[in-house]
Amino acid sequence: MSYIAQLSHRSYVFEDHVWSKLPLPYTLYDFALRPSRIPMNAFISGPSAGGPMPDGNLAHRAVSLEFFNTVCHPEERVTVSTALAPLDASKNGDEIVQWFVDELKKVEDEPCVVIDSEGRSLFDAGLFGSKRILSIFDGLVESPILANFAWSPLVLSAVARNFAILQPDNLSDLYPSPPSSSHSNAGVLSGVVAVHLRRGDYSRHCRRLVGWDMEYMGVNQYDGLPDRFDADAYLREHKFHSLAVTSTESLASRNSSLPTAPLPATTHRTSEDHTILTPYYLTHCLPEIQEIVERLHQVRLESPGLKRVYLLSNGWGWWLNSLAQALKKDGWEDIRHNGELEMDSAQKHVAMAVDMAIAEKAEVFVGNGFSSLTGNIVTLRLSRGFKPKSNRFL
Repeated sequence: MSYIAQLSHRSYVFEDHVWSKLPLPYTLYDFALRPSRIPMNAFISGPSAGGPMPDGNLAHRAVSLEFFNTVCHPEERVTVSTALAPLDASKNGDEIVQWFVDELKKVEDEPCVVIDSEGRSLFDAGLFGSKRILSIFDGLVESPILANFAWSPLVLSAVARNFAILQPDNLSDLYPSPPSSSHSNAGVLSGVVAVHLRRGDYSRHCRRLVGWDMEYMGVNQYDGLPDRFDADAYLREHKFHSLAVTSTESLASRNSSLPTAPLPATTHRTSEDHTILTPYYLTHCLPEIQEIVERLHQVRLESPGLKRVYLLSNGWGWWLNSLAQALKKDGWEDIRHNGELEMDSAQKHVAMAVDMAIAEKAEVFVGNGFSSLTGNIVTLRLSRGFKPKSNRFL
């Protein structure tokens, strides 16, 4: 929505990150207390969090919800509802963005506008989980919203605090200049491959993806990225080889010949297809330690300058330590994970953003194509000028 506000020359209204709507300052999660709400400025800086736009940009600076509620009284607000938008699940992202821009144009003289998406969110999981989002990707990456994006001072202080672990060539690679400067986060952690390994609920989620016939997140299907997830090709190849084996075994007793071409693409997958595809999905979504070692070995062969590994993961410490030992045996000089970072109590509440800030700067990033967090990191890296081939998937 910040991008739409910029295109419409309006101020974007940003809100706190809400973990729980309970009227309490803290909520219980994973056997620990965490703040129910965290200010957006604790995570990010730049135009989406009230930072300045580049010189000459006509969009107004973003404001907080608290400020909006102070200057825009309920009776002064005009509502734009998505309920009657003539858009369906087949529309591309650029068509959705244009609808919003056109609707906001109709109320351009109104100072206080509220978007009502209750019951119908046009920017839903279906859009972000498909290639339909790619129609706005290039424009978004080149926009001030991403070109001038920066992490908050709190996040950057946590990154800089771990100088000894990250071992940058220069301190400026960890703690960049202010967000108003162009490509302020462009420093590279040379020799580092950052790897996103989602565990926890993914032990169930990855298996569900098979039944849902899911592909990679939309931005992770960007044309320039080198790695592809092609379940149909895997299925055709499996059936081709199975048919070849069957034909060979029956050749002596039946006048049959080997198939000469792969089977056609699957249009509707059966339960048998899903059973065949499960190992393929799990290799890319929830790989075992040996599969991770082999994948990173291949990435290192293609990028010989890589020597160190940073693991961003919600996996248990014992599992990450076992993985680190296996990677060490495979020749990696140094392996670190997010559980080893030194952070104070405030920095720990933005630990995921710290992980993203580190992964954004790694020479090579290896992510989980089914993850939106991976997609966000890929987006930030491309907006910073990293080559698409520096972004890989498990």
